[in-house]
Amino acid sequence: QVHLVESGGALVQAGGSLRLSCDVSGRSLGSYAMGWFRRPPGQERSFLSAINWNYGTTYYADSVQGRFTVSRDKDKNVVYLEMNNLKPEDTAVYYCVADLATARAMGQMTRSPEHWGQGTQVTVSS
Repeated sequence: QVHLVESGGALVQAGGSLRLSCDVSGRSLGSYAMGWFRRPPGQERSFLSAINWNYGTTYYADSVQGRFTVSRDKDKNVVYLEMNNLKPEDTAVYYCVADLATARAMGQMTRSPEHWGQGTQVTVSS
């Protein structure tokens, strides 16, 4: 079992930056990809980014490419999502996820990733 706990959500002004963290615990993560999804108000969840735990290979949704950066600290067992130039449409609950997949596969899968955190709220004011 993989346990995920997000933190770092906040109210921020448009144009600002925010870094989300995801504390990871549980089984060995060697074959896992870690990722981020979000659910805006009244909308479905959507994929944002993913990173292969071992090799650090990343994959992004087109909508956030260049503004968001995913990274991980293998010593601390933490995954980060750095978000820059935030826009009101980035307002959402952000979820950390994990699955036995590559980062690219996580971004392209048609099923839901296996493990989810509880989510953290990000609100961007205009």
